[in-house]
Amino acid sequence: MVNPGAAAIDIGLTMHMAAISPRADDNPVRAFGTFTGELHEMARWFKASGVTSVAMESTGVYWIPAYEVLEGHGFHIILVNARYAKNLPGRKTDVSDAASLQRLHSYALLRGSFRPEAGVATMLAYLRQRERLIEYAASHIEHMQKALMEMNVQLHHVVSDITGVTGMRIIRAIVAGERKPITLAEMRDVRCHASVETICAALSGNWWDEHIFALCQSLALYDFYQTKVLECDRKLKVALKALEIDKGHDIRGLPNVRTKRRQVNTPDLEVRSALYRVLGADLTQIHGIGPSLALKLVGECGTDLAAWPSSKHFTSWLCLAPGNKISGGKLLPSKTRRSSSRPATLLRLTATTTGRSDTASRVLPAAIGACRKGEGGHGHRAQYRFPVYNSLRYGMAYHDPGATQYEERYRSV
Repeated sequence: MVNPGAAAIDIGLTMHMAAISPRADDNPVRAFGTFTGELHEMARWFKASGVTSVAMESTGVYWIPAYEVLEGHGFHIILVNARYAKNLPGRKTDVSDAASLQRLHSYALLRGSFRPEAGVATMLAYLRQRERLIEYAASHIEHMQKALMEMNVQLHHVVSDITGVTGMRIIRAIVAGERKPITLAEMRDVRCHASVETICAALSGNWWDEHIFALCQSLALYDFYQTKVLECDRKLKVALKALEIDKGHDIRGLPNVRTKRRQVNTPDLEVRSALYRVLGADLTQIHGIGPSLALKLVGECGTDLAAWPSSKHFTSWLCLAPGNKISGGKLLPSKTRRSSSRPATLLRLTATTTGRSDTASRVLPAAIGACRKGEGGHGHRAQYRFPVYNSLRYGMAYHDPGATQYEERYRSV
């Protein structure tokens, strides 16, 4: 027995089943409600029973209140993936599940899931709320486009984005009562590729009241969500400032910006400098990663990747590494595990954007495939595979040698 003070909780919607060592209590498994007072009662029972560490399954979002209450009482808590305990023999009941989890935890047979530090978790909550708000706003963009189509005002055929400068000027003018196509067309921005004549022809439609009404409401809802997104940005700024307190790297070491093009839906704050003060490294120097994506990666993975001893461990956690199952000396199918990992999705986006660039990342897939076939190259390819890990873990600056130099080095191996 490695953890004599181990306890476990089977998380539920209306009831949590808590288990401690049978040596500590004659009734080692008890049920507790999910109200805050009952969670504190469970924590006091754990204290009185000599519990020091608690394992719980990460079921939905039901575990969060219990986690925060127990953390406030000073317990060490690990979140357990349900698949680690799903194949245990015996009857599956809440009581037996809790007792089995406690037994496994006492023998240190459970691995905890990664959870970022409190400050990063706060920032992550704001980031995910911001993503939801952007999704809600996007649905109202579709509603605006539908209302315009019903009026046969084909604005989306002459502008690339109806929420751009030209599109929003025209839509707001329509909502304000303007109906003359030529007047609306003259509101085009100078950067718009379509001419005034083309836009004017697309804006000749039928101005029925019910369609105008739908457009007005969709625009109002879109504007409402934009204000809420700005509120999230202000909260993000405060959360980033709080992370700087213990770090505060000198911003004078920040490299020059790699690209000045502003990405869509980027937070309304200076992300690069704020992240550099926290990390001491500029993730946006890595090809395919912009300020918004860098902020999301830090929110999902934390400011320090010390939880993973090496880049290989980090890749395995992302479910981006091939399987290594061997039976009878024979390598079994080595497909990557199916996962809905958010950071893995973000890193796949970087691969998509660098696929046509003149960088080492473009030629990397061929090198990886060759390495799997036994052609060598394991030693130097790690240098290019994990720039995110090296930047976050060691503060290493990223310098891309280019596709040509990488290919030459690969052929020489």
